[in-house]
Amino acid sequence: MALVVASLTVSSLLSAYLLCSFAAGQSLHPQFYDRSCPKVQAIVEAAVAKAVAKEARMAASLLRLHFHDCFVKGCDASNLLDSSGTIISEKRSNPNRDSARGFEVVDEIKHAVEKECPATVSCADILALAARDSTVLVGGPSWVVPLGRRDSLGASIKGSNNNIPAPNNTLQTIITKFKLKGLDLVDLVALSGGHTIGDARCTSFRQRLYNQTVDGRPDSTLDPAYAAGLRGRCPRSGGDQTLFALDPVTQFRFDNQYFKNLVANKGLLGSDEVLFTGGAATAQLVRKFARSNAAFFDQYAESMVRMGNIAPLTGGRGEIRKNCRRINK
Repeated sequence: MALVVASLTVSSLLSAYLLCSFAAGQSLHPQFYDRSCPKVQAIVEAAVAKAVAKEARMAASLLRLHFHDCFVKGCDASNLLDSSGTIISEKRSNPNRDSARGFEVVDEIKHAVEKECPATVSCADILALAARDSTVLVGGPSWVVPLGRRDSLGASIKGSNNNIPAPNNTLQTIITKFKLKGLDLVDLVALSGGHTIGDARCTSFRQRLYNQTVDGRPDSTLDPAYAAGLRGRCPRSGGDQTLFALDPVTQFRFDNQYFKNLVANKGLLGSDEVLFTGGAATAQLVRKFARSNAAFFDQYAESMVRMGNIAPLTGGRGEIRKNCRRINK
């Protein structure tokens, strides 16, 4: 699959990088591994390309791992840890259970990187690079990834359950969750555009189809014809794990079709559609990105850098895991 790299304005990249550098006290920077592991980006890119070529859905899965990492304890690869005597894995949380995937691909990347540069590159940085490369592989924008994160020594299933935006959250709840991570309304809408690829399970949106307001009626903000089609494969009971494309129009291509769907009241998740129906400020941004793929791509790239800088462990904090699934002994 060919790489499609969208052009970004110099100012947007520079502002995002300067923000990252300032917030991290110059700890994160794109050249972090230039001397210690100069081939790391090529290794990650090749492994992600192989995985996405094998299964197109993997691009969304790897991107989602980075999101679900950063929104819990910061971008520290805590969501990759398996349960152990002292750790309850975030993989068991409601947002991740039966849906988070791509761990084997991360394992393969880590193995290749360790072979080239032992005990040098963090799992957190691998997630950040894999998210960027996955996006590019399916037609999305590229961005310069600041590096130098270290890996956590623990996990937080409570943080995973409470901090990650849920499909049935109100707009204000979603805004609050983003604000607590230092992200604003523009970041919220742009990053939600990551749902232009990927799938959601029937159980994630069933309420919208049958009983949105506990009166036995479907969600009034959901296009009736679209809802009828969804009910055909998502019954009132059963079929919880049946997958539906978040963007059925261009399912495996990263573009602004997601926002066009929201304008047409065809957002699959309530937490997506509410961006258009729940408030004037977010609706204005949805319309902007629906009109301009370039505007979406530029902002998405900038917001991904901002998200990737949420509370990174740097310096002597954390560790460089040898195996992303467990802390070093």
